[in-house]
Amino acid sequence: MPESVPSSLIIDAFKEIFQAERRGAKRQDPLGWIISVPDTHQKSVLAALDKERSLRVLTCSTEDDANAVAAGLYMTGEPVIVMIQHAGLYASVNTIRGISMDGKVPIFHMIGLLSREKDKDPKDSRHSMVRFAEPLLDVFSIPHARMEGPDDVKLIAEYYRKSRERKGPAAVLVGLETA
Repeated sequence: MPESVPSSLIIDAFKEIFQAERRGAKRQDPLGWIISVPDTHQKSVLAALDKERSLRVLTCSTEDDANAVAAGLYMTGEPVIVMIQHAGLYASVNTIRGISMDGKVPIFHMIGLLSREKDKDPKDSRHSMVRFAEPLLDVFSIPHARMEGPDDVKLIAEYYRKSRERKGPAAVLVGLETA
């Protein structure tokens, strides 16, 4: 049964990823960037990030903006993670295709599955946005995994690395609202 993941575990994972990216770099501040679009599913992480001094958070109006900003930061050597909801995945699929896939820009997404029922696999959800998120990623051959509890936090680093290795998008779907 899936369970909520504490925001502190997610932020620690972000820091570890960014520290690894910054090893040997002259500049260490900020450690990395979180680009977000307002997200109720991951709101506890976003609230905790507001208090975090080593990470910079930039809130964008749209997922298209978030992907473009993430690409620009990547091109300047900055480590970056994009946090959106599944609705944003649908809204920005053309931008993800153009910037991250065709442009070969590694962008790692944390995608909240808002309205996901705890007792159902997403493919069995009565909510189409939950039900079709993973198949949409599959159509575009975007590597993805589902974070279903605290033991899955390790997937964040794994899929962040996948985005870098393949020079394209990769995602972790946040199964339940973060704690």
